[in-house]
Amino acid sequence: MIVMKVSTPLLTLLFILFPTASGFLQKVKKFGKPLQLKMSLKPAAPALMDSGKALARSGELIIDLTSSLNLYGGGLSAAGAQIRNSGDCVAQAAASCRFKTAAELVCDELREGATCLLEATDKLKLAIDEAYTDDNPALATAMERMTDSLGKAGNDLEGAGACIMLRVGVTEVGVKLEECGRALEEISKQLLYLAPEQVESKESSQRMAYAAQQMVEAANELQRLKKPTPKGKGWLKQ
Repeated sequence: MIVMKVSTPLLTLLFILFPTASGFLQKVKKFGKPLQLKMSLKPAAPALMDSGKALARSGELIIDLTSSLNLYGGGLSAAGAQIRNSGDCVAQAAASCRFKTAAELVCDELREGATCLLEATDKLKLAIDEAYTDDNPALATAMERMTDSLGKAGNDLEGAGACIMLRVGVTEVGVKLEECGRALEEISKQLLYLAPEQVESKESSQRMAYAAQQMVEAANELQRLKKPTPKGKGWLKQ
């Protein structure tokens, strides 16, 4: 192999003759840097961790519910498993939020969690077909109410990861997390109707509601929204 040593004056001449080469190298240098945001994601870590844990638990309770309904192994239990996986990803993202240089890990985990929610939506649609086949229209209708909210939660979580990837401010990340939290809140209401007589349905709804609450809290931390100040002597109770 022949190696040519190019002198500094020659490199200078090349950049003068081919100015686009210099711009290209600058872009390579820019995108070769570690992924960093203008502000830290650390303030969102505690609430996001609680949200991820609660989301994972809600998915586990859906799986338990399918055992009580003799539906284990079908679409609904698969949807519950994907919701559990999504919660695990969100919790892992929260753990990475504590490190200033881990924005890329947070991005990857949030987007993986979003993928799990979108796959849960597909599994839920399969479960709907199964419920109609088993002549259980009440369960099928309850699951149909969940599909749009579940898909929206997945898309919003994907949006939060995309905001990090595009290096925008954390405020925009917070906006997407808040929208995801609102979608999870709707899912928590709909979970009650899956099997109103089963305790797993109620507990799954409660865990999902807490996941939604903590997701919104994490979003507020990133958007630097202040909590409402208690009126009167309410501050004495804090």
